[in-house]
This record gives sequence, structure tokens and C-alpha cells, in this order.
Amino acid sequence: MSDNFSQNKPYDILVTGSTGFIGKKLLAKLDETGFKVKAMSRSKYPDTQNTKHVQADAFDVNSLSAATEGVETAFYLLHSMEGSKKEWAEFANREKQQAQNFLKAATESGVKRIIYLGGLVNESLHLSKHMRSRHDVGKILASGTIPVTELRASVIVGAEGGSYAMLRYLVERLPLMVCPKWVKSQTQPIAVDNVVDYLIGVMKNSETSGKILEIGGPEVMTYEQLMRLYSYILNRNLTVIQIPFLTPRLSSYWIDLVTPVKASLARPLVDSLVHDSVVKDKSIDKLVSVKLKPMTEAIAAAREESKAFKPIIKSGEEKTSYKINQKILLITLCAMAFIGTTYYWMDDRSDVWQIPWLVGSLIWYAAILFAISFVRQKARLGYLIGGLLSWVTLAFWLIDNFYVVFELSLVASEPSLDVTIRNFIGAAIAGLAIFSSHNVFHKIRVYQAKGEPVSESASAEVPTGARPVYNTNFA
Repeated sequence: MSDNFSQNKPYDILVTGSTGFIGKKLLAKLDETGFKVKAMSRSKYPDTQNTKHVQADAFDVNSLSAATEGVETAFYLLHSMEGSKKEWAEFANREKQQAQNFLKAATESGVKRIIYLGGLVNESLHLSKHMRSRHDVGKILASGTIPVTELRASVIVGAEGGSYAMLRYLVERLPLMVCPKWVKSQTQPIAVDNVVDYLIGVMKNSETSGKILEIGGPEVMTYEQLMRLYSYILNRNLTVIQIPFLTPRLSSYWIDLVTPVKASLARPLVDSLVHDSVVKDKSIDKLVSVKLKPMTEAIAAAREESKAFKPIIKSGEEKTSYKINQKILLITLCAMAFIGTTYYWMDDRSDVWQIPWLVGSLIWYAAILFAISFVRQKARLGYLIGGLLSWVTLAFWLIDNFYVVFELSLVASEPSLDVTIRNFIGAAIAGLAIFSSHNVFHKIRVYQAKGEPVSESASAEVPTGARPVYNTNFA
């Protein structure tokens, strides 16, 4: 690696996706080491001492031409995986269009080098849509006259990374994990700081120009081993049960309910984990010297960084905050559980001691405890179960009072007046639980979508002062 690398002129380095997971880290490191850099984003941000922010949209060639003017080296870090179900289905076409537009603008502006971060997987395999798109973008960028350095990385571990968020929240929230066979796929996870080191390293070494280079951390492990390592760091036991019929689609829906990662992002990430992603070509070692972090250090650094996430507060348009709705749901679920106990100390009907009633009560209490556990962990699964359970409970208590209107008892013998009042009180509490569970189930997406009403896209920017995407520290 050239130690004598120097910038030819101020702001001749461009970082696209400068507000994204990798882009923010790269921009900070370049700024820290004294480089004067252009930072491209779809929103305008104030300039700093070493950073000039330029506003551009990857679907608008004219804005890209303005952003790439005077640039010699461009870091291409644009992705387009998130959004609605319809948008997700078209993410490959959007990424292709973005790459074509950028190549056209960069060529017209006289850009001399493009450095692109792609995904690591064996090209001889039938690639997932996500990985195929990553490779296609690299081919599009390299199809022009500008030399392209493509780095291919496996799982990137950092506080704001989607793969890390899946790992973190699955392990933290599930002591028993039912997993598909892809957890046995081998991966070579790498710390996000090391990815940034490699990006800057290849920029400094002109010999990397025009090459495809594979990068990974010092350890090769399966995704299951990675999860077990994380649980070991937490000093927790983790039981993993592998089942063959859990498809990537089903896995993504499960991840959506248990973690803050949306199904639209989880699906391509899970698809990319189906095959091994291990470094086969170690050419990078001769070109760029990087001290690789062991996974224990990478996870510890990610955990430490996540502690600094700012609490998420409600916007001015909201009547109630997420946290208030969450507390209401927890209180109403506990109240429902207490009211349920009155069947066995206030209700004088013998029906409640029959086996079907007792079995039903045990299942109902188990569901309440399960819901409370996940609600406390701010997982959508808890809000979903809490809402469904509240609907069932509301219907049951109203049916138990069916005789009030129709003089006919449906679920048991006719209740007393006290029990009838109890049922109406319980129904009101269950109704409140339904209202609050519905609010938090949908409100959490607003809170996790970077804090403000922004476009739901992986390329959408985080507003100034907003917290990272996968924060669940709600105020």
C-alpha cells in the first residue's frame, strides 16, 4: 500500500450513500484523517470543515452530474433494498438503474476511479436476487471506461447493520430459536470498521484499480456459531432447533415480528445467507494491510455503539407516544390476567373447574405471559399476540354476558350479577388493550423508520439528529 498517497485537489473524493450504514463510517474516517470529501445524499446537509455536502438523487442523471463534477475517486455505496412490498419486488431494477445513471454521470464528469462495495458469494452458484443484484451492479459500473475496484464482503457487523440487527435481536429475545438450514451456511463476518479500512486502503493503492477483491474477518463460522458467540458474550444460554421447511420467506416474516428489521429487508438478507460466503481469493492481503478485529471485539464495539443511540421521542403530530401506548398495553394485559383469576375465587359456577376450562385457562395465561415478555422487549410479535388475545378475550367476556340481552347463556351456566359486572369491566379493559396494541404495532414502524416521515428506502437519509434505524430505545 502506498504510504505517500495524497489528495490531488480538495473535494475530489465523493462518497455516495453518505448517510447510510457504511457511508457514515467512511465519511467520518476520511474526515478524521484530513481528506476533503464530497458527501452525496438526497437531502441537503450543512457543510463541515472537511466535508462538502451535495444533494443528488441516483435516479436523476442531472443531479448526479453536478455531484460528480471535479471528482476523481467515487465510492459507490448506494443500495435500494427496503420499502414497500411492491418496491422490494423491484429493488433489483432500481439498483440497476441507479448504477447505469451513476456510470453515465461519472463518465461525463471525468471521474478516474470508482470503488464499489458488493457482496461475497460463490458466483458459480444460483445466486439469490439480492446477491445477483449486487454482482450485476458491479458489472454495470465496470462496463464503462472508468476503472472500478470492487470489494466483496460477507456479513458486516456494526450497530446499524441489518445483518447484525437480525443477529442481535434474535439472540437477545429468543432463548429458544427455531431456525432453517441456512444457519449452517459458512460466513466470514467482518467488522464495519475493517470494511472502512479496506475501502480507504484500496483508494490509497492504485494497484487495486480494476480488481475484484474479497474481504472478510479473521474467523470463518456458520451463522449459528455467530449467534452462539453473541449469546456467549451476553452470558446467556441459546438453544437452536433446526427445521427444514422454514423458507426464506417465512424466515423474513418471523424476523419482521421479532426484530426491528422489516421483512422487505430481511428477505434479501436471508436469501443471501443460503449459500456460503467465505473468502477464497486472498489477493487483498498483498495490497492492503488491515489489522482485522476478532468477532468478539467487533460485536463488543457494535454493542457499545448502540448504547449511544438517542431515545426516540414522539413527533408533534402524534397524540400519544409509543411508550405511553406500550405502557397501556402492559397494564391492560396484566389487568386482564388479574380479572381472569376471579373465575376461580369470585365466580361460583362449577363449570370453571372442568378440564376444558382449566386447559383453556392455562393456554390463555401462557399467551398473556408470552405477549407481555415480547411487549417489554418492544417486539412486534408481542403486540400482535397481545392484540389477537385481547380480541378473543373481549369476545369471550361478551359472550359470557350473552344472557343479559337474549336470556340465554352460551359458555357456561348463567353468571351472577357480580360476575356480569366483572365481564363488562373486563370487556372494556380488553377493548383498551386492542386499541393500544393496534397503535404500537403500527407506530413502531414510524419510530424505526428513522424518526421522521421519510421515504421508506434503504437509500433514504436519516434526518439530522435522528437515531439509527435499529434503535428500540423509545422515550
